[in-house]
Amino acid sequence: MDARLLRSGKKPWRLAAVAVSLVLWIQPGIAAEEVPGKTVDELLAYAREHNPDLRVRRLDAQALRERIESASALPDPKFQVELMDFTNAMTPGKSASLVPGEVGTTRYRVIQGFPFPGKRGLRGDVAEALAGQADTSHDTARLDLEGKIKTAYARYFQAVGQTRILNETLQLVGALERLVVQRYSVGLVPQQDAVRAQSESTSLKVDLVESERRRRDAAAKLNALLPRDADAPLAEPVRLATIPATQKLAQVFARAKEISPDLSRERLGVDAAEKGKDLTYLNRYPDFGVALTNNRPRSAMIGPDTWDLMLEVNIPLQQSSRRAQEREAEYRLDAARERVAAAEARLNGRLGETLAGLNASSDKARLLRDTLLPQARATLDAAQAGYESGRVNFNTLIEAERQILRTRLALLDAEVDASIRQAELEQLVGAPL
Repeated sequence: MDARLLRSGKKPWRLAAVAVSLVLWIQPGIAAEEVPGKTVDELLAYAREHNPDLRVRRLDAQALRERIESASALPDPKFQVELMDFTNAMTPGKSASLVPGEVGTTRYRVIQGFPFPGKRGLRGDVAEALAGQADTSHDTARLDLEGKIKTAYARYFQAVGQTRILNETLQLVGALERLVVQRYSVGLVPQQDAVRAQSESTSLKVDLVESERRRRDAAAKLNALLPRDADAPLAEPVRLATIPATQKLAQVFARAKEISPDLSRERLGVDAAEKGKDLTYLNRYPDFGVALTNNRPRSAMIGPDTWDLMLEVNIPLQQSSRRAQEREAEYRLDAARERVAAAEARLNGRLGETLAGLNASSDKARLLRDTLLPQARATLDAAQAGYESGRVNFNTLIEAERQILRTRLALLDAEVDASIRQAELEQLVGAPL
């Protein structure tokens, strides 16, 4: 078969590489319909539904949301029963009693407390801001999980891609080995060429073993985030996320300031601190209560039922402690505002670093894909032609093959690094870009 290929002018290693590519392309498609992992969107949807950490954050947020109504509600009214002259000293012949209606006068009183106007609304506002912070914490946890899944998916894609490239290269080297053996058998090349080809094939097999280990590790880490059993099957990934064109830091930062959950959480902290300060200042003013009392004598002969209306007001005498609380509230508000500024500065720095890495990886991948890889392929073609005509030695041919392998692996690494940087950028911004 090799002889026929040589006579036809076709390159056997190219045909072998194509055949391997077709096999590797067809097989994953069969399993992809049965297990997740084909695309990162499948994995994200699975994690949103099944990850327990997200459910915990969501339930915590819902619990805090339920506090809003109770925070702004009126206090419960109080009911009192007062037994006047329960010893019945004013009623000859009557012994002491604790039964309403069997004493001199029974008083039934209902008391309703009322906070100073404005306090209830401010308490509700503070509770709403705290609930909003819990919502943003859930969003932050979701984005963090999604970022980890995107990164793990990219690493899984990288490991699978490395295995595929090494398999294709092994097939190529196998075709070269068969060519060398054939030429050695007719005395056209020395024996060391055949030995060198076999050594190169063995080295690639060792690399394949390590690549397969990395693939299993990447799959286990990805399953742990979903969560699934570490050895649960995953479909082979088909593509990385599309990287947008070169992005400007100012544009990315402007969008992050609008939708970043981390910044939203700090801003809600400012809202809570502002409302808390206003509430503290209202503590200068008294709360009050209203009581309605029904007085019932033991009998109508003593007198008719009467009604009393009572107003009670607490006296805010401890003004020094209230001034201290007010100063505390002012400091808390200032600290909350500073946290917003610090978060913005921190976010801007991280965005700049991540965006620089993303653009660098994208540029590197572009150079490798559009320039270096075609050059490496042209070098291999020239080395093959030169080796067949006896103008170059086998070491030159092997080095050309290695150059293609290094370039393909470097291109894969650059694309994966760009995808990871993009995931980090989206996590920082708070939404896909």
